[in-house]
Parts: sequence; structure tokens; C-alpha cells
Amino acid sequence: MGFLSSLPSVTFQKPLFCTILGNTLLSTVPGISGAGPTPEKTLLTPVLDAELVTHGVITSYPIKPNTPTGCPTPASITRAMMDLIAMHPLFINAGLRHKPTVPCLDVYGDAGGDPRTGSALPNAEVLFKRGETLGRFLDQQSDLLILGECVPGGTTTALCILRALGYRASVSSSFVNNPTGIKEDIAAIAVSRILADSVKSPLEIMKYTGDPMMPVAAGIAKTYSGELFLAGGTQMLAVAALIREDHGVLPRVVTTKYVRDDPSANVEKIAEDVGVEIIYIDPDFGTLGHAGLARYCIGEVKEGMGAGGAMFLAHLLGHSPEAIRSKILSTAKSYS
Repeated sequence: MGFLSSLPSVTFQKPLFCTILGNTLLSTVPGISGAGPTPEKTLLTPVLDAELVTHGVITSYPIKPNTPTGCPTPASITRAMMDLIAMHPLFINAGLRHKPTVPCLDVYGDAGGDPRTGSALPNAEVLFKRGETLGRFLDQQSDLLILGECVPGGTTTALCILRALGYRASVSSSFVNNPTGIKEDIAAIAVSRILADSVKSPLEIMKYTGDPMMPVAAGIAKTYSGELFLAGGTQMLAVAALIREDHGVLPRVVTTKYVRDDPSANVEKIAEDVGVEIIYIDPDFGTLGHAGLARYCIGEVKEGMGAGGAMFLAHLLGHSPEAIRSKILSTAKSYS
């Protein structure tokens, strides 16, 4: 494929890039998430990523935005694109353990709990309604919305949601070696609770096993009337599945080819079963001469912080693949 797997016909005048920030306590389960140096510190990642995208540097801690192997984080890619297109991104605090340090729209949610031991998201309906309110507001501010997410551990909540909705899903991971055993064990317990209690509605399923990003994103999708793209991999496919279950209009999903090519996930099959159009970005990081970015090609990180959607938006705004890749490379080098 070329830079894009397909180029949709989109007409717009007021584009907006927005990322929903959230936490699930599942990210603190050892071995489940690579989005932080320790399980507990994964709860800080959305806050630090938002700092990087907003300011170009992480301001709370003296650290560089690279994984321990030197792989630039998706937030650094999103920052590069915001810089390239001269856009100030918008953030939504759906439910964070730590207070955000950049301006956010706030729906006053809490971090998602562990679905093995109780309701993960008891206020799912409230968050959905507040998402609807935000969708109406964003509709007045833009006619093209790229909606990303940053929820460490969110692929596990996505697996729980998709399985509870009846999909034979396998989800992606920020690790090269996906910890599928841990995820499967958690999903099995969560789904067994849902089946035992005969839970069927999408809101109730989110209460049992979701994370705060999901109902906010679904609520926005219900009331936003412009061109909407969900920027993310299997987490956004789970949101699309929830929207379909609620009989809503399915937005398109945009992500990187690195998510599609994850052999431990069946991304294309999930998209087909949900009935959602998915667009893949191929930034061809393996040819840039940067060892850290090349790690995306072997399956590290893959996606996050709406990075695929940010590259997609830059392309829609007229920037060539070469300009996009060059900007990402120069940004990555600046963090070395």
C-alpha cells in the first residue's frame, strides 16, 4: 500500500484534533502494559503525553519521550504533526488518576476499575451523556474531528468489551510480544460476570468492564454531525462496536499499519465484523535511518495518542508523506 490504504473524500473548513485521556487500573497489572516504566507509573502516562503534545517537552519529569529501547513514543509523533500543521490540540479528561497539567475539557470521571472484582465504570451512563454534550459543543467548533485516545491498558478493556459483545476479537499491544495470556484471563473473568448477570446493553457492558474513554467517545459520536474519524487501533474498534450496538452511525477508524500487522491481533477481521471502515497509515519508519522509529516495524508501540490520526490529518491538510516523515524524523532526533 501507499501512505494511506485509502483516501476518503472529505470536505472540511474547520478541522480539529482531540484526544480523550483516561486511566484503567488494569494498566497496573504487572506485564499488561508497556506504556510506562513501571505498572504504577502507567497511570501518569496520559498526563505526560498531553504535556509533550502541548509543549513539545514533558514538563513534570526530566525524562525523554522514548521507551527504554529508544523507541519514540506515539505522543512524540502526534507532537510532530501538531507542529507541522500549526494546530493546538484539544484534550478531554474522561477519568484520570492524576490531575492533568494542561488545559482540558473535563467530564469529571474517575479512573476505570478492575472488572474482575466489581463494576469497572459505574458512572458509564453519566459519562456517555456528558460525551453527548461535548459532541454538540465540538460540532459548533469544527466540521472535521480526529478523535484519539490515551488509555494505558485500554486494549485489555477493549478485549473485554468486544468479547462481551460477541466478537471473536484478539487485540493489539504496545509490547512486541503481546501478553495475550494475561489479557485472556482478565477477559474471561469479566465476560463470565456479564453473562452470569445477563447484561446485554452497551452502557451496562461498559459499566461492568469499560474504561472512561469509551462512553465519552461514544457519546461524542452520537451528537457530532461533522466528519468524524476515531484515531486508534483495537480500542477505537471497541468504541465503534459499542456505537453499532447502540444503533448509531459508525464513524471511520484510522490507525497505523503497525496495528494491522500485529500477528497477535485480528484487526481487519474485527473491523469487518463490526462493519466499520478502517484506514491504515504506512509512514514507512524502517527507511528513515532512525533505529528507534524502526522499532515500530518490529511491533513495538505501534500506535497511541492518536498518532495515526495525526498523520492522517496532516496529509488531508496537504502535507506530503515525505514532509510528514521528515518532520517525525527531526522531532525524534531532537529527543535523542
